Amino acid sequence: MINTGIITKNSIHNFEDTYQNIKSIIENNPNLKIILELDHQANAASVGMNLQPTKIILFGNPKLGTPLMQENLLLGLDLPQKILVTKNVNGAVSVSYNDPKYLKERHYIVNKDDILEKVINALDTITTKATI
Repeated sequence: MINTGIITKNSIHNFEDTYQNIKSIIENNPNLKIILELDHQANAASVGMNLQPTKIILFGNPKLGTPLMQENLLLGLDLPQKILVTKNVNGAVSVSYNDPKYLKERHYIVNKDDILEKVINALDTITTKATI
C-alpha cells in the first residue's frame, strides 16, 4: 500500500459527538488553540449541493509549530495541524490527520525529532480519546 501520509481512525461515536469530543479535548488543553472550524457539508449545501457530513478543525501550538517552520517555511502549507471528521454513506464515522512523520519527509525537517514526537503523541491522544 502506498503511504499517503494520512492516519485515519474509526470512531465508535456518531459524527457530531466525535467532532465535539475533538473540539473539547483541544479547548481543554492550555497549549492548544483552535484557529478555524470548517463545515464542508454546510458549504456544499450553500450552493445547492449534497455532501456527507464533513468537518475540519484547525488548531495549533506555536511553541511546537514555529521551530518546525524555522526549518522550512513551506511547512506552513501543512500547519496548523488539522483533523478531519467524516461520515461515509454507510454511516461510519472516522477522523483523519496528516502523519507528522510524512510531513517530516515532505518538508525535509531534520534535528527536530523531539518536537515531532510531541506532535505525534498529541495527535494520537486527541484522536484516540475522541473516537473510543
